[in-house]
Amino acid sequence: MKKGMIKVCVLYPNGDGKKFDMEYYNNSHMPLVSKTLGDALKAASYDKGLGGGTPGSPAIYVAMANLYFNSMEEFGQAFAAGAPTLMGDLPNFTDIAPVVQISEVM
Repeated sequence: MKKGMIKVCVLYPNGDGKKFDMEYYNNSHMPLVSKTLGDALKAASYDKGLGGGTPGSPAIYVAMANLYFNSMEEFGQAFAAGAPTLMGDLPNFTDIAPVVQISEVM
């Protein structure tokens, strides 16, 4: 990633009794993200949580998405247009309210 790019992290906190369908996330939601955000999305990576910092501890997050954009404006335009579709898909794979952080790549 280039310095100055915008990184949007979408984190799904782990917790007892929480639902997260990893198969649906991989096979349906991730392609929907790419299609919906279109050319504004420059790169993306998706992670499955395996464990915490202490050996044998559970992952703090079930899954994470890292989405990269050239600017806040491009992200804002793409997300404003795509939010209803992307947010509407959440109940298809999770009941977890995602935590979002927007950062600048250094």
